[in-house]
Amino acid sequence: MSAEIISRIQAACRRGAAAFLVLTALLLCVPQAMAERLPEFLPQTQPADIFPGADRFGAPEGKPMVARVFQGEEPLGYVYVTTDVVNTRGYSSKPIDILVGVADDGTIKGAKLVEHHEPIVLIGIPQSKVDAFIGAYVGLNLIRSPAPDNQAPADIISGATVTLMVINDSIYRSMRTLSQQYGIGTATAGATANAAAGGASEAAATVQTRPHRLVNQEKADVQSWQALLNEGAIARLHMTVADVNKAFAAGGKAGAAAHPEKGADDDTFVDLYTALVSQPAIGKSLLGEAGWNDLQGRLKPGQQAVVVAGEGRYSFKGSGYVRGGIFDRIEVVQGDESFRFTDLNHQRLPAFDAAGAPHFKEIALFTVPEEVKFDAAEPWRLQLMIQRVLSVNDKAFVTADLNYQLPQPYTVDDPDGEPVAVAAAVTPPGTDAVAGAAAAAEGEPSSQLWKQIWQGKRWQIGVVALSLLILVAVFFFQDTLTKYPKFYDRFRLVYLTFSLFYIGWYAQAQLSVVNVLTFTTALRTGFSWEYFLMDPLVFILWCATAISILFWNRGAFCGWLCPFGSLQELLNRIAKKLGVKQIVVPHGVHTRMAALKYVIFMVLFGVSLYELGLAEKLSEVEPFKTAIILKFVREWWFVAFALVLLLAGLFIERFYCRYLCPLGAALAIPARLRVFDWLRRYPMCGNPCQRCAHDCPVQAIHPEGDIDPNECIQCLHCQMLYHHQTDCPHVVQVNKKKQKQAAAKAELDAQRRAQAQQEQVIHFVDKRPSEKPSDTAR
Repeated sequence: MSAEIISRIQAACRRGAAAFLVLTALLLCVPQAMAERLPEFLPQTQPADIFPGADRFGAPEGKPMVARVFQGEEPLGYVYVTTDVVNTRGYSSKPIDILVGVADDGTIKGAKLVEHHEPIVLIGIPQSKVDAFIGAYVGLNLIRSPAPDNQAPADIISGATVTLMVINDSIYRSMRTLSQQYGIGTATAGATANAAAGGASEAAATVQTRPHRLVNQEKADVQSWQALLNEGAIARLHMTVADVNKAFAAGGKAGAAAHPEKGADDDTFVDLYTALVSQPAIGKSLLGEAGWNDLQGRLKPGQQAVVVAGEGRYSFKGSGYVRGGIFDRIEVVQGDESFRFTDLNHQRLPAFDAAGAPHFKEIALFTVPEEVKFDAAEPWRLQLMIQRVLSVNDKAFVTADLNYQLPQPYTVDDPDGEPVAVAAAVTPPGTDAVAGAAAAAEGEPSSQLWKQIWQGKRWQIGVVALSLLILVAVFFFQDTLTKYPKFYDRFRLVYLTFSLFYIGWYAQAQLSVVNVLTFTTALRTGFSWEYFLMDPLVFILWCATAISILFWNRGAFCGWLCPFGSLQELLNRIAKKLGVKQIVVPHGVHTRMAALKYVIFMVLFGVSLYELGLAEKLSEVEPFKTAIILKFVREWWFVAFALVLLLAGLFIERFYCRYLCPLGAALAIPARLRVFDWLRRYPMCGNPCQRCAHDCPVQAIHPEGDIDPNECIQCLHCQMLYHHQTDCPHVVQVNKKKQKQAAAKAELDAQRRAQAQQEQVIHFVDKRPSEKPSDTAR
């Protein structure tokens, strides 16, 4: 029967693995929609939902595409999708589609998030909060009364900085574009969209144009660093401490000026450089002949590449790319198009090959994503986001623009291209410009941000540190504590409750396999302590877990510090109190099912080598985000999945920990390096005694008596039995023997005492007869 069950389980695992691989392949092959989205979303929306008072939509038309909104026959305004107007991409590097209704006078009447692909994996953000952020634009007129420096009307939500920055930017920029194209917010607002859709207006006839330009692929002479810098082939943005402090002071965020960057005013805050290295002369000069040839081998026809180099106290890379694969501190903006680089586009460079090139703390070579529309010969700008911490939960940022335009000798006119309108004024490349100051919440930190966060969370750090010291004391004095089973059991219940409510639901310090995948990715792509220090509680728990592995395997975390593990055990204890019958899994089935978590981890690890973002999505196999981070406030299918696992845990204690947890598997692998074995055993454990094996809550003890270090959670239940005077057969046997020996000794002592009482002492006295005087003496 056991062999049959095992065979069925193995077959099911194979079918499941095949289905998983097919699903993964389908996800990877889903094409990205590049067409205009308004015709797709318009039939799904009621007119009054996006534009109060409206009863019908007109036909989508124009370039950019819009649809008229009517009440009867009276036109009220327009409705459009932001991604049809401006090509901005979110943290996922995919579009964020927002349906906007705007009146002819420029007032926003409605705004709704209709589609996005933002993988908010590490920190869960409820959809309702994002909707509330977008809803704050309703009633505003961004054409006639724009906020200073395009400030968002609501505070940006902690954990979703990039996503909401993109939303804010796309709404502002799309409104400006529609105002120029359709006259929204002007006296010509009532004009039909057909004129704009048809192409040329009267004003267009007076616009000056120039030929479209292409990158000159014939210019390939090698030049020095200074020569490239002088002619503008390399653009520079230099900001001092004084510059960044002025930028935050002008940003309007309350409290931003009260937290100035420390240091002398003329100290360099950031010294940023960029250049187009897909142009042969620039590429050969900066990368060297070998580097240039390697780049050419990787670039697809028409694909471009740029380098970004930085020096100073502020990093242009940050650490967000380590977590989610996106370089969210920098963004390339060209007209109405913008995009961010991902780790798939990134290559680290140790130094530049150009003569006289200075040393840089960080140099990145980026290839422009193939799906992005980018005209390298036309002007573009590299926008740098700079953040300042105001408090633990409040931050502000400003943006600084590094403008770039390929110099004339590096371009050629495109005779077949459409003429380009000449702007009234063009900021020359390399100009130091600080723009777009905007108050917001959370972005990636400056080099000192983690220190401020640690300072702000010092009390939480103290509580967690104290709890870790208590746990270390428990392990070091386990022989003494486990001799008092009632006290120890109650203490463990209190500690598990603390882990669930404080570490998990309050401090949000639930460790995840995503942390493991991020760490391994960082080792491959550019390790930085700055990111890992950003969450002090998670950092401390990871350090404690890493150290404890050498002493107590993975059990210190899995058995004591994991909030979801604590939740499972506490619920199982309640179930036992209510009389829920526990299922005992046969040992052979248990050992094979325990291997599933290793398979899950290896799949996630393999996917992370290909794309970390996809691995983070697949990491939803962990219910931690649903049950701990979001406290079950989430889509019903995620909640149902977490509840199913908890339900299984009522019948099989720590079901998820035993068979499905990829984090437990990740911790068990290095735990093979443990130095100490603290769990004591008797020679008769396993042969013949099976008491500990039967009572182990996670079946980590083999029938032979050996404790499996990969499965042990250090609950110390076996150590309580080890010392228990009545439950451990060995102790009972030893006690009986001692009692018999003590009884025999007592009996012998009693006999000796009785014999001593019966003994009589006879004293012999030597008495001589008294001498009498003889008769003769008389």
